Amino acid sequence: MLLDLPPLTADRFAAIEDRVAALLRTASDVIVTQGEALLPLEAAIKGAAHPGSTALNIVTGPYGQTFGGWLRDAGAKVVDLAVPYETAVSAEQVAAALDAHPETGFVSLVHAEAATGNTNPVAAIAEVVRRHGALLMLDAVASVAAEPLLTDAWGVDLCVIGGQKAMGGPAGVSAVSVSDRAWERIAANPAAPRRSYLSLLDWKERWTDAGRTQLPHAPAQLEMLALEECLAAIEAETLDAVIARHRAAAAATRAGVLALGPLTRGALTPYVTRAEDAAPVATTVRTTGNATELAAEIRRRAPHLPVQAGGGLLSFTMLRINHYGPAATPETVLAVLEALAQATGVPAAPAVTAATEAWERAV
Repeated sequence: MLLDLPPLTADRFAAIEDRVAALLRTASDVIVTQGEALLPLEAAIKGAAHPGSTALNIVTGPYGQTFGGWLRDAGAKVVDLAVPYETAVSAEQVAAALDAHPETGFVSLVHAEAATGNTNPVAAIAEVVRRHGALLMLDAVASVAAEPLLTDAWGVDLCVIGGQKAMGGPAGVSAVSVSDRAWERIAANPAAPRRSYLSLLDWKERWTDAGRTQLPHAPAQLEMLALEECLAAIEAETLDAVIARHRAAAAATRAGVLALGPLTRGALTPYVTRAEDAAPVATTVRTTGNATELAAEIRRRAPHLPVQAGGGLLSFTMLRINHYGPAATPETVLAVLEALAQATGVPAAPAVTAATEAWERAV
């Protein structure tokens, strides 16, 4: 049945874009791209970062490192503002970096880093960037539908999202909102991609500015239908309720891990030091044992639980508990904590009690 779908009409595609715009709280153009979120992220950087310009690249996790590479490929002079992954960057640090490099015209920032479990204060940072006059590109893939995202009110020029985390949707479709300032910057960039899958300008000319009446390509129907369904689910639950559910999941998981810490003699502690810096989509746990082995033991006991070791060098010292989308429920959080307690040989009751109380306070 899924192999014999009627063509997706331009009107329906445009309606999905409008629903994404409402989710992002933006009146700017929204372009839904046919691929996972790395596609619009690279497209935004290659379009808006001019050769010879200066870009401030804020690094609070692995995606910031990726953005730095793309910015350098685009010919920009890159100033990296890196902070320890167990913390968040502050607006004051960003302001100091911009003061030290007044020629900066582009700033890249990740809202929430699912890989490291931290989140950054976008509203305050965006105010600093806007006052400086630079463009702000925000990777909101992990934060959309998990914490407030006020694209226009904050002054975010390029906001990129994906459907696969808190939205509970597909990984193969993504979107980017583009402010008027960003369009002007991209149009003035002679090196901006054209006649390319990375070309936002092609989308603008052939689709947005053409009245959105004729699609420039055959859309990925299954992914678009899945995106439509997850938007409908968010609208039915209400965005505020979805955000509250993720906030409660994060608070409950952190409380449970803190309760396990003394029982494991400090072998398990939250990786992100301050609760206010912790992302709502994933709780990362610092381990003194081998995190890869611990994750494997948990999966052996409960293969369905959203637990994995950290990436790269963190695979030995960090455990990542994902609680986004369908996993942002008290049942999943408690099941993970019980499995973590069993795998480390300590009683689960204190963690379950702490998590339950934290969930009730959060909601």
